[in-house]
Amino acid sequence: MNITSFLIYCFIVTFTPGPTNIVILSTVNQFGTRKAMHYTYGATLAFGLLLFLSAILNAVLVTVLPKILVILQIIGSLYMIYLAYQIYKSDSSKKSSQLNGTFLSGFFMQFLNPKVIIFTLTVIPSFVMKNYTESTVILIFVAVITIIGFLAFIGWVLFGTIFKGFLQKHTKVVNILMAAFLLYAACMIWI
Repeated sequence: MNITSFLIYCFIVTFTPGPTNIVILSTVNQFGTRKAMHYTYGATLAFGLLLFLSAILNAVLVTVLPKILVILQIIGSLYMIYLAYQIYKSDSSKKSSQLNGTFLSGFFMQFLNPKVIIFTLTVIPSFVMKNYTESTVILIFVAVITIIGFLAFIGWVLFGTIFKGFLQKHTKVVNILMAAFLLYAACMIWI
């Protein structure tokens, strides 16, 4: 497995602005760090649960339909290319919707977040299952990805105001770099 591509993909998807990260940023600004942490704990638990359920689903699909792995790799690659395009053209000046920053709102947001759902459905088969089939190893990767997601959420909580200002000041350069890294990761799935 190309661990560099795997980590780049995980870090870019979890650290770049998405519905959860934007709500965390907004919660920090409106309700403070404590509320944002409650939201973050709920979001992290749901993120890990979605990864776990995805790993089980993908393991069953690969066992029943071995050719599904190639299809999921294609979907994962296309999704990364789509994300790269979205990041490249994104406008960080648009305001996000406001939630109240509770554990449950963070938890349920993950099940409604298309970025998280598609990521959790594609990261395991695109990177992990190509090289590992043991359930213990797959669970270790689920834990690693969950920790990366948690670190991303914490990063948005701790550096929310500073990060938001930096992104607005250097939006185009940051977006181009993130898009380029995603395109690289999408290409590396096939190597």
